[in-house]
Amino acid sequence: MVQETKDFPTLKNDRLLKAASGEPVDRVPVWVMRQAGRYLPEFQEVRKEHDFFEVCRTPELACEVTMQPLRRFDLDASIIFSDILVIPQALGMVVEMKPGVGPVFPEPLIDPKDLSKLQVENAVSRLTYVGDAITMMRHKLDGKVPLIGFTGAPWTLMGYMIEGGGSKTMSKAKYWLENYAEDSKNLLNTLTSVIVDYFEMQVKAGAQMLQVFESSADYITKEQFALVSLPYCKQIRDKLRDRLASQGIEPVPMVIYAKGGGHSLKEQSQLGYEVVGLDWTIDPTEARNIVGPKITLQGNLDPQDLYKSQDELKQLTLDMVKKFGKDRYIANLGHGITPATPIESMATFVSTVHSAFE
Repeated sequence: MVQETKDFPTLKNDRLLKAASGEPVDRVPVWVMRQAGRYLPEFQEVRKEHDFFEVCRTPELACEVTMQPLRRFDLDASIIFSDILVIPQALGMVVEMKPGVGPVFPEPLIDPKDLSKLQVENAVSRLTYVGDAITMMRHKLDGKVPLIGFTGAPWTLMGYMIEGGGSKTMSKAKYWLENYAEDSKNLLNTLTSVIVDYFEMQVKAGAQMLQVFESSADYITKEQFALVSLPYCKQIRDKLRDRLASQGIEPVPMVIYAKGGGHSLKEQSQLGYEVVGLDWTIDPTEARNIVGPKITLQGNLDPQDLYKSQDELKQLTLDMVKKFGKDRYIANLGHGITPATPIESMATFVSTVHSAFE
């Protein structure tokens, strides 16, 4: 079903989409990675009653949590509440969210023979709850702001599937790259294919922008990044665009965000994504010089700055926004907002971004 047939409410605030396509905006749009999440007491209330992945898999709950930050802050986008690890789950892997630990795979991929256990056929059919949540959310938003869909990038997902959870070294996944090069390539191709299906579903369900999270770029060298990240991220964009065009569906803007990928900004800007997200280690002026004037930049305040005094936070936010400038810019943090962030700081960040050029 094409988006237009779903009778979605008219979009009232299109700053995000204008900034992504390079159109002038009245003020800089702002949203925050993980804006629906643990720093909000109302999210904690939902989690007392429901398991993390139960929230992801229940459209009503996912929509409630997605809406929570919009009730508090004057944000310019919503991002559907989900998790990058729903893809490994759709491939038949068990993923548990353990308090104080994070995601855990009881049976990770140990060696290439484990690849045969992955249930690749129709994997996206096991993710329809995400599409249902997106469609429901578009109606609940009533055109207030655009809705962002997302995925983890193939390399990031591969890392989790092999490491069995988060890792400080990614040593097992890197061992695969060096010792099982062909199998690694096959796994990355499989993940790419599922992601294209997943993104197609998200667009048809009503997602108005898509973000690819390459959250594990900081574990690999620039040379490895060119082999295990860039080509697959490009394929995601190109194949999705072709797939949508063949069905007469308008493409939506796409964001590539590679945490620790600052060494390859030029290469990222050549992938065809409208927006390049930056982590907090990259200087905005330098980033603009590298990617040129035709790419929108997103980022990149250090999430830790939200723990500073409100005056300091205001000044740091103002400095950042002025460096990026008003054109082709979406304000965000350089990574996800952290659980103990004061609510007041989020409000200060959002209002400071909006008033920066008044």
